[in-house]
Amino acid sequence: MKLGILSRAPKSYSTQRLRAAAVERGHDVKVLNTLRFAIDLSKDEPDLQFRGRPLSTYDAVLPRIGNSITYFGTAVVRQFEQMDVFTPNTANGISTARDKLRATQVLSRHGIGMPATAFVRNRADVRPAIEHVGGAPVVIKLLEGTQGIGVILAPQVKVAEAIIETLHSTNQNVLIQQFIAESRGRDIRALVVGDRVVAAMRRTAEGDEFRSNVHRGGSVEAVDLSPEYVRTAVRSAQIMGLRVAGVDMLEGNDGPLVMEVNSSPGLQGIESATKLDVAGAIIDYISHEVAFPDIDVRQRLAVSTGYGVAELVVHAGADVVGSTLGESGILDKDITVLTLNRGATVIPNPRSKQVLEAGDRLLCFGKMEEMRSMTPSRRRRRASVRKLPKQPPISS
Repeated sequence: MKLGILSRAPKSYSTQRLRAAAVERGHDVKVLNTLRFAIDLSKDEPDLQFRGRPLSTYDAVLPRIGNSITYFGTAVVRQFEQMDVFTPNTANGISTARDKLRATQVLSRHGIGMPATAFVRNRADVRPAIEHVGGAPVVIKLLEGTQGIGVILAPQVKVAEAIIETLHSTNQNVLIQQFIAESRGRDIRALVVGDRVVAAMRRTAEGDEFRSNVHRGGSVEAVDLSPEYVRTAVRSAQIMGLRVAGVDMLEGNDGPLVMEVNSSPGLQGIESATKLDVAGAIIDYISHEVAFPDIDVRQRLAVSTGYGVAELVVHAGADVVGSTLGESGILDKDITVLTLNRGATVIPNPRSKQVLEAGDRLLCFGKMEEMRSMTPSRRRRRASVRKLPKQPPISS
């Protein structure tokens, strides 16, 4: 295949290892500076310019997008997606993973275990938020921080309030997060490729430091993950829309707690700790997937008038609970059930004999009117347009 590695650091360990692994396997690979692209929207079909010239054809691209160029970098990745070039990490996935608040919101929606987290802006809401996540000591995180920068452990409530007030005064957005004492300055980085964990390491902070990042002097060692940790890592990456990701987890008393999903994980630490060819595993995965580029299913399926994608929820007490999908009557309408989500389990293309349970979520494509008729009606106040006052208020 012809592979492009989108990177501004061609001499970095990760970029060189990925390039070497591709060359060893006989692929044609080039490292492309992300900032040298120009998105061409003037033609009938989506296109890209590179260094002022039309870009040649590529089978796949591997994004290594830095934090400082997330907006432009994801725009380039999105253009490759529109050109049906395979990328293991979608533009939407990279953007979501980079926004710590958005990532936490998405993961919590799918039942992923995480430290208790709060996000507030008003000064009066800070102390209740700290109490809500378990009180001091509490972790304060900048939304734009990376490699442990912008992560502060506040030992007391008053100290936390002062730090947050100072950060808010400089227009910084921060997360307030529970401190997991039992992790004792350690965490686990699982490298997810496709639907499996190809390598994992435990990172341990140095001395009294509670941040275990390698960039902050933390030590690393290979670790064998339990099935629970493997499932959590893989599912978190998939929820983010990432097929190559580093998933950072704390070892909580009740199981894994996800801290972050990294869309451009470094390879030096994990390859040195595990002695595994992680770069090769990434290249092998991409080469197996180039025939099936990721597409925006909702965008593709929702272009027909009157048709769209919707999620139907089987509520407790509904008539269809305990009946099969065929008996429910859904398949008799102009509706196709794409997947059935049951807790953490996803059943693709469910058959008519599949028995429905309370809490099941059916991802469907079909006529919107038919799907709306199958959702419980909610009482809504009819919006009315009021008349203008006789004397409109005069702005001062």
